[in-house]
Amino acid sequence: MRELLLSLEVAGACALVALVCLVLVVVRRRRLTGRLGTFDCSVRQPGTRRWALGVARYETDRLDWYRTFSLSPRPSRSFARGALDVTRRRDAEGHERLAVQPDALVVECRHGGEQLELAMSTDAYTGFASWLESAPPGQNVNVA
Repeated sequence: MRELLLSLEVAGACALVALVCLVLVVVRRRRLTGRLGTFDCSVRQPGTRRWALGVARYETDRLDWYRTFSLSPRPSRSFARGALDVTRRRDAEGHERLAVQPDALVVECRHGGEQLELAMSTDAYTGFASWLESAPPGQNVNVA
């Protein structure tokens, strides 16, 4: 009987920890998306099949990207506006349509020497392209 109670206590504690983590993730996402200049954005390195879901936020000179399922208050990735070039944009195709938000636009970019892909809504892409094009003079910005 004592072993059963101990097992139930451990299971209850694990369930409580999981619930607290889930609540913290939801609260963090609400705080991120409640700010001005944020949009849903998935990121993928070319050559991989895995998309990472997240939220992007515009800063003055960079785009900060926060992973959805994380508790960290810091961005998972930051992309400097001056080093970010859009090489191509296309509709999500094949298995991508299941991994990103509905009707997402896949934006192929180069950040420094690194290739990456961003998936966002058409409206978010309009804002993204405007943000890139509004870079201060002297920054070479390429928007496809």
